[in-house]
Amino acid sequence: MKILAIDTTSGACSVALYTDGQVSEQFFRAERDHTRRLLPMVEAVLAEGQSSLGQVDALAVSQGPGSFTGLRIAISCVQGLAFSANRPVVPVSSLAALALGARRSHPEWGEAPVLAALDARMQEVYWGLYPSGDITNALLADAVSAPEQVVSALAAAGYHHADSVTAERSFYGAGPGWEYPELAALNPLEVSLESAIHAQDIAVLAAQLWQQGIQVSPEDLEPAYLRNEVTWKKRERIRQR
Repeated sequence: MKILAIDTTSGACSVALYTDGQVSEQFFRAERDHTRRLLPMVEAVLAEGQSSLGQVDALAVSQGPGSFTGLRIAISCVQGLAFSANRPVVPVSSLAALALGARRSHPEWGEAPVLAALDARMQEVYWGLYPSGDITNALLADAVSAPEQVVSALAAAGYHHADSVTAERSFYGAGPGWEYPELAALNPLEVSLESAIHAQDIAVLAAQLWQQGIQVSPEDLEPAYLRNEVTWKKRERIRQR
């Protein structure tokens, strides 16, 4: 199985090729350079894997949540490549990929879940809670909330602080969304602020989803903004002032 994965969800740009369990990746921190970098990175990753676009079984992409512009860039690129190669697309949650990447970077972490969080601006975070096992199935679905609402949601779901008598309900934290001070009230076991979304983790998750029969045609690929259109238009107007 070969899957080509692309991500520009946040302040990075990455491309990966998954080949029967082995993954190669190019990853760059690039806030504004995604469009120029993407296709050369795709060519480089395919060349490294001695593959062509026509030899991949599917393409994969982070469908969000994340940067509005970043999501559009990656999804448009994947749609174009998938159309040209006549291949399906496997959409992957950016928060699931963030959670998987955090575990990859921290093999010492135990079996507790990972609360992945990205800064959604406007004093909100994108977040989701993911298990240590099948990360394709979230314990708490991806959402966008004010930080204090995240705390309330975790309490309502029965997840306690690390010093609770029910320590098995503790969790780790991953992602830049944890910079909001209100989230400190959750008292996670450990936080990895430097964790980022990587195409290699998108590729690994896409391989699992592919085996479950989850795929879409390029024309049916849709971003998961989580915010409605009215909110995005308001945000764009604020940026233009």
